[in-house]
Amino acid sequence: MDADTLLFLNEQPSALGLYEALEDWLLAAFPAAQKRVQKTQITFFHRHVFACVSFARVRKKEERPEPWLTFTLGLPAPLESPRAAVQTEPYPGRWTVHVVLGDPAELDEELLAWTRLAYDFSERKR
Repeated sequence: MDADTLLFLNEQPSALGLYEALEDWLLAAFPAAQKRVQKTQITFFHRHVFACVSFARVRKKEERPEPWLTFTLGLPAPLESPRAAVQTEPYPGRWTVHVVLGDPAELDEELLAWTRLAYDFSERKR
């Protein structure tokens, strides 16, 4: 794990294992993807951003698992799922969807399908 990622995870060191599982899962599914560590999030992109990992507090403290990560996807439509903690439409036809993760078992086929949708959506951008 690189130093920038470890520094980012220093905010919540208990999430290290969860993050490692997420990054491995994501890069296995999207081998062309790259990551960029920023101050408030880790961004995954190919041509454009399709997913981000952060500690955004999109659920109340008592509703968040321990450890937790917020996994954010850019989608063409909202999700019909209770797993979507917060959904916003920053501009027409673009939805930002936040999913709170607390266990590597949540890296399932449903989340992969949503991530693939976000990846494909980002690839259509000009």
